Amino acid sequence: MNFLNRQSTSANALGAIFMMLSMFGFVFNDALMKLVAHELSLFQAILVRGIFACIFMVVLCQWMGAFRVKGGVVNALRHRMVLWRAVGEAGGTFFFLSALFQMPIANVTAVLQILPLTITLAAALFLGETVGWRRYIAIIVGLFGVLLIVKPGTDGFNYFAVYAVIATLFITLRDLVTRRLPKTTPSLLVSLVTAVVITLMGAIGSLFEPWQTITFFHVIILFGAAAILMVGYIFSILAMRDGEVSFIAPFRYSILIWALLIGFFLFDDVPDMISLVGAVIVVASGLFTFYRERLVARNSATS
Repeated sequence: MNFLNRQSTSANALGAIFMMLSMFGFVFNDALMKLVAHELSLFQAILVRGIFACIFMVVLCQWMGAFRVKGGVVNALRHRMVLWRAVGEAGGTFFFLSALFQMPIANVTAVLQILPLTITLAAALFLGETVGWRRYIAIIVGLFGVLLIVKPGTDGFNYFAVYAVIATLFITLRDLVTRRLPKTTPSLLVSLVTAVVITLMGAIGSLFEPWQTITFFHVIILFGAAAILMVGYIFSILAMRDGEVSFIAPFRYSILIWALLIGFFLFDDVPDMISLVGAVIVVASGLFTFYRERLVARNSATS
């Protein structure tokens, strides 16, 4: 029994490390995209990064055997939820990057930490999942934290902060749809479809924007963004493969620490105290939601 406990603790610790590395990959990808924000248009950056991301995803799918799915790739991806998930991801990408290009990276990242709360609320409203009054209060408190970060109606308000909030709605759609995907559909194939859809969005959008000259520096930065994005994705898979999800999931909030550090050292961004308080409130609300979900699941299992 002691050996099993040590093994479980080791798996949890490793999963937590992988989750933090995953969050670093995602936020560093955001930082690289922000580096080219003032020299390339939004859709140009999405297109070039998307091309590299699609290449990486094809290689990853081949390496992980995702193309050898039973019944064939086309049948596996025929489910309408695959397309809806791609729509959610594409909308989230557009609005998130639009906000990121105009706001401090830590502020945008902090707004997105409301996701566990919006997903809980949406699951209750649209999927009929039971949510107790404690979690509803946590959702309200978390939304108050977001208001502190966004600061509507004040001199510090940035219009693009609304884009960050809209991004959370699209990502909530993505995650809800993901729950409805057939278990037989490989997640890597779904991610490949998503990468293709986002790249097509970048290609179409770039037709309506002035095309800026892409230098070797831009190519290197966007290649790095796509590569580190794949690193983040791989570590997120590894994080959830072993250990307890309820233990590992809260380490997603390490992304805020990475965002603060990268924002300070790369962009000289320091969020004001009100935004930091808002971020703490959002994280605390999310952690309480994780705790309540774990408690409810435990009680259901023992009853």
